[in-house]
Amino acid sequence: MLGQILVTKQTGPQGKVVSKVYLCEKLSLINEMYFAITLDRTTAGPIIIACRKGGTSIEDLAEKFPDMIIKVPVDVFEGITDADAAKVVDGLAPKVADRNESIEQVKQLYKLFVECDCTLLEVNPMAETADNQLVAADAKLNFDDNAAFRQKEIFALRDATQEDPREVAAAKADLNYIGLDGEIGCMVNGAGLAMATMDIIKLHGGTPANFLDVGGNASKARSVVEAFKILTADDKVKAILVNIFGGIMKCDVIASGIVNAAKEVSLKVPVVVRLEGTNVEQGKRILKESGMTLTTAEDLDDAAEKAVRAAAAK
Repeated sequence: MLGQILVTKQTGPQGKVVSKVYLCEKLSLINEMYFAITLDRTTAGPIIIACRKGGTSIEDLAEKFPDMIIKVPVDVFEGITDADAAKVVDGLAPKVADRNESIEQVKQLYKLFVECDCTLLEVNPMAETADNQLVAADAKLNFDDNAAFRQKEIFALRDATQEDPREVAAAKADLNYIGLDGEIGCMVNGAGLAMATMDIIKLHGGTPANFLDVGGNASKARSVVEAFKILTADDKVKAILVNIFGGIMKCDVIASGIVNAAKEVSLKVPVVVRLEGTNVEQGKRILKESGMTLTTAEDLDDAAEKAVRAAAAK
């Protein structure tokens, strides 16, 4: 398996190179269940999800056995109680495992979830063995990035080779980036504006190649340069749409950063820039006088139309 390409639902059709293989004890399972702890917006705290059936995705379980799935919210201040854990065990309905030991295991899993700053702890299947033990036969854990400073040992295990290299580079530059499959690269400040930009590109017949939110870093020349490098590293990108709203950071400062970044990266694809906000006229003038082939747009519709046309012409 080492060195081979593994293709799963999680990797996508392109797959991932297998760099490590973990060996575990062979188990004889007689019953499989589903168990997870995640964060629930409705209750503003952790919630435990359990199902007496397991071994397949929770989406499939929800479709086939909706009445078997139970949800137990946990008070984040009080922590998990014996009653909470007992309700979860009743939902799991183990056949041979000791009830009290099962309750204790649920409490320990919750303790792990809290102490390791998890955003998801999913055990699928949680299983019973032939010797009457309740075990986590397979598990997936996600951790809160904001807790990296206190979970150094956990985050030291991160394997960047299993991630999108563009997303890894973006994180190092303090940028929010998600790669997509389109042909128009997007550089925007603000997640809401990024979503709107992607929508309007689709409206005009194009397809976004990414979600890239530079946030407040639009004022930092280095961050804008890194953003352009990430966008142009994608061979599918035929045009770039820069959509920046200058609020606290003025448009003329942002425009200067875009020009300097475009020069350093040596752009080979057309760039459409839409600026709005403080000192927008000065910003447009800087773009126009830069000598770079940067196309300015009056509004978001105009920017999307020009970006889609530019990509189609490549």
